[in-house]
Amino acid sequence: MIAAIRPVQSLLLAIFMLMAGSGFLSTLISLRLERAGAGTMAIGAVATAYFGGLVVGALRAGGIVRQVGHIRAFAAFVALLSASTLSYVLLDHPLLWTALRLIDGVCVAGVFICLESWLNDRADVETRGSILAAYMVALYSGQAVGQLLLGASGTLPAIPFQIASILISLAIIPLCLTRSSAPAPQEATAFSLRSLFAASPLGVIGAVTTGLMLGAFYGLAAVHVRRLGLNLGATASFMMIVILGGVAMQWPLGRLSDRYDRRAVIVWSFAATLAVSIALSMLSRGGLPLLVLGAAFGGLSFALYPLCVAHSNDRLLASERVAASGRLVLLYSVGAALGPMGAAAMMTLAGASGLFLFIALCAGATLGFGLWRQLSSDPVPAPEQQDFQIVPRTTPMASLLDPNTADHLPDGETT
Repeated sequence: MIAAIRPVQSLLLAIFMLMAGSGFLSTLISLRLERAGAGTMAIGAVATAYFGGLVVGALRAGGIVRQVGHIRAFAAFVALLSASTLSYVLLDHPLLWTALRLIDGVCVAGVFICLESWLNDRADVETRGSILAAYMVALYSGQAVGQLLLGASGTLPAIPFQIASILISLAIIPLCLTRSSAPAPQEATAFSLRSLFAASPLGVIGAVTTGLMLGAFYGLAAVHVRRLGLNLGATASFMMIVILGGVAMQWPLGRLSDRYDRRAVIVWSFAATLAVSIALSMLSRGGLPLLVLGAAFGGLSFALYPLCVAHSNDRLLASERVAASGRLVLLYSVGAALGPMGAAAMMTLAGASGLFLFIALCAGATLGFGLWRQLSSDPVPAPEQQDFQIVPRTTPMASLLDPNTADHLPDGETT
C-alpha cells in the first residue's frame, strides 16, 4: 500500500491539513454564535449556508478548474477559504457569517474537485483501492484531529480562526512543490434522477436522509452538547469520538452487507440509528453514556451513505455507476443543506433534545420506507452484489475513485 500511495503523498498531506484547518469550523462557528446570543434558527441557517455552498461549488467549481487548471484553481480556492476564515473575527453577526459559510462551502467543494480528480488521474486498477483508503484516512483523521483546536483560544477568541487559516494556507505548499503533473480537466457525466430512483429507490431516499441527519449533526451537535453542560474540551472530545466511531464501523457493516441482502443491513442500520438517536435525546448530561452513544451514532450514520451507494450500484449497469454515484453525492449534499434548518426548528420546539429527535424522525421514516421496499421487490442475490467500498461524501468527482466503477469509465477517463 505504501508504494501505491507514494505518488500521491503530497495530495494526501494537503487533504489532511485542509481538514485539520477547516473540519472543526462548523463546530466552532455554532458555539460562537450561541455564545453571541444567536437563536437556534439563526445557527441552523448559517450551517445550511455552508452545505448550500457545497452544492453550488460541486455544480460550478469544475468549470473554473477546466478553465485555469488544477494548481491555479486549487490555490485560488484555498486563498479565498483562508481569507474567509480570518473574516469571522471581524464581526459576530449571523448575516455576515451566513455569507462567509456560503463562500466556505463553495471553496471546499472546489478544493475537493481539484484533489479528487488529481487522485483519480494518479490511480490505476491495481492502486485505486489503496489510494481511496488512504484518502479516507487523511480526510477523517484531519477532521478528527481538528476538533482538538476548539479549545485553543484561551483568552484570545480569534486564535482558533487564525490557526485554521494558517493550516488552510499551508495546504497549498505540498501541491505547489509536487513533481506530479496536474491532470487533464475532467467532468463527471450526467444521470437522470428519475432513472436513478427507478433503479434504486432506497439508495436515493437513503442518501438524502443521511444528508439530512449528518447535516443537522454537524451544524448543531456542538450546541446540543453544550446545552447539556459540557465544557469546550468535552465538546471537542465528543465530536472527535463521533467521527472516529464513524471510521471504525463502516468497514464491518460493509462486509456484512456483502454477505447478506444489503437492503436488510441498511434497514437495520437505520433502525439502530433510530434507537441510538432516541437514547441520545433522553440524556440530560454528559459523561460516559454520551460518549458511548456518540461513538455508536457515528459508526451507524457514517456507514449509511456508502451502503446506499453500494446498494444503488447493485441495481445499475456497470456503465451507469460513475454518473449515478455523482448524483447520489449531490442528493446527500442537498439533504445536508436542509438538515440544519429542520433540526433547528425541532430544537426551537423541543429544546436541546430536538436535534436527535429530528435525526430519529428521519431515520424512522427511512426505516419504514426500507421495510416497504423489502416487501415490494426482490433482493439482489448476495453473490451478484458489488463489493462494498467506503466512499467520501464530498463531490461528484469522488465517484471516479470508487474501484467498483474504475473499469467502466468512459473512454479517455481511465488511468
